[in-house]
Amino acid sequence: MKHFLPILLLAICCSSYSQVSESQKSKDGDILPVRGFCIAAPQPKEVEEFIKFIGEELAPRAVNTLILRVDYNYQYESHPELRDSVALSKADVRKLVAVCRKNKIHIIPQVNLLGHQSWAGKIGNLLKMYPQFDETPLIKMPEKYVWPNADGLYCKSYCPLNPDVHKIVFDIIDEICDVFETEAFHAGMDEVFYIGEAQCPRCSGKDKAELFAGEVRTIRDHLAIKDRKLWIWGDRLIDGKTTGIGEWEASYNNTYRAIDMIPKDVIICDWHYDRPDQTPVYFAMKGLSVVTCPWRNPVNAVLQVQDMFKFRNAATPEMKDRYQGMVQTIWSGAGQFLDNYYGRKPENSLNSQVACFKAMFGEIQKMTKSQ
Repeated sequence: MKHFLPILLLAICCSSYSQVSESQKSKDGDILPVRGFCIAAPQPKEVEEFIKFIGEELAPRAVNTLILRVDYNYQYESHPELRDSVALSKADVRKLVAVCRKNKIHIIPQVNLLGHQSWAGKIGNLLKMYPQFDETPLIKMPEKYVWPNADGLYCKSYCPLNPDVHKIVFDIIDEICDVFETEAFHAGMDEVFYIGEAQCPRCSGKDKAELFAGEVRTIRDHLAIKDRKLWIWGDRLIDGKTTGIGEWEASYNNTYRAIDMIPKDVIICDWHYDRPDQTPVYFAMKGLSVVTCPWRNPVNAVLQVQDMFKFRNAATPEMKDRYQGMVQTIWSGAGQFLDNYYGRKPENSLNSQVACFKAMFGEIQKMTKSQ
């Protein structure tokens, strides 16, 4: 019976979705301010189908926030050396902006900053072109990546105290925000394992929480010059040992104390994929606005939606609007997700990105109607 109930719940949630009217979308916005979707930006050849998906699947579900993980999948003019070999053109981006504007969807571009400057055995574009920014230059990329490893290498970081790094980073931020015509930027900053390392001549011996908070403030303050908001993932601000949440969805290297050092207008994307941990309360009590981010577990996503509505309904007037809403995360490429979604390469599992997406937005619609 315990195995049957999640399957039944999933079936109900995935079948409950129906298109919503403009008046319903307005009501959704009052009840749950952020109803978001986060995915890698499409490749140029995928743009047209992704535009179709926005218009036919995101808009009818009253999605109002689209976080696009762009990184270097754009033909940057300020730093063409950082472009991916195949990258979106300005014309491609304008098409994405147009369909989102038509459907009242706010686009937030993301470029991974601080951490995630490498992946597996591949160095990222920033450190490839500017190796002097590497926080751990003595740790070399392996020919064959395995985890765990003797170096503790998950992803490399750039040195936040390098005197030249922010000129490059700010150029990229400004250009990507301008082309996406946006008032917000997502800096990533998740899973930062390398920070304040002993081998770094600038960071060695410094407080890791102060280094992390300093980088958040630096990026936030630059964005504020043009009235733009900073979004980041929230894992480095949670104490992984005390909570038992662990070193992936929370911090083992003491960056969690940075939560008391960062500006209160930074938006936190609080991701929990295997358990519906109720950490939005923690962020809200610290004065930060927060969205909950599921991935591929539809049963947990439904519980997380219910929690978010409960938090908003039970909160004091001072805290209510810090509980901003929900963002479905997709961690495959846009093309792979579209293949899964449209059945060309179906996911044969109850725990899948497509099932989670449908369940989450089905539950949001159901909960909104009940308010």
